Amino acid sequence: MPKTYDQAYFDKWYRDPAHAVGAPAALRRKVALAVAQAEYYLGRPLRNVLDVGCGEAPWRAPLRALRPGVDYRGLDASQYVVARYGRSRNIGLARFGQLEHLRFDTRFDLIVCSDVLHYLKPAEIRAGLAGIAGMAEGVAFLEVFTSRDGVDGDLEGFHARAPEWYLRAFADAGLLPCGSHCYLAPRLGRRIAALELARLPAGTAR
Repeated sequence: MPKTYDQAYFDKWYRDPAHAVGAPAALRRKVALAVAQAEYYLGRPLRNVLDVGCGEAPWRAPLRALRPGVDYRGLDASQYVVARYGRSRNIGLARFGQLEHLRFDTRFDLIVCSDVLHYLKPAEIRAGLAGIAGMAEGVAFLEVFTSRDGVDGDLEGFHARAPEWYLRAFADAGLLPCGSHCYLAPRLGRRIAALELARLPAGTAR
């Protein structure tokens, strides 16, 4: 039976002290990290953010606390989320894989996809990553956990893939790893130094 991302799900994993993981202070630090990375590589203040698989949009408030004028747009596959928060938090209905064909009238300085990819099937991941690479102006924050990580929280439907699987998928999409779950848009590739990338350059002797 498919998982249902309804109010009961979000109440359990985000508000119930017996199950919720991640403190508000930790989220604020994560948001600050992603904003700083994007602004560093863009060389200017953050203008807009696309939050994919945003749930109830927990990133929105800390983003706006840091950058009050930022244009925030969320996407989620939950009917509950869009019905309840779609208008007030600017959340549209979309699955991750639909990013392959979904486009907006702008590219995004920061694209966020936090705690989503490890619940998806390979074909949907690859399709969505192609869309992220096409829409990213600056940095994509792709927080994903692997078979080498100790994972807390919702394990239903969790795919414990090797880190190398994701690195290949990100590389195939043209995304460049710069550390701490951050990946540079392909168009930034010529503007960065070799050691800013969190990988060995191709052909490097070991």
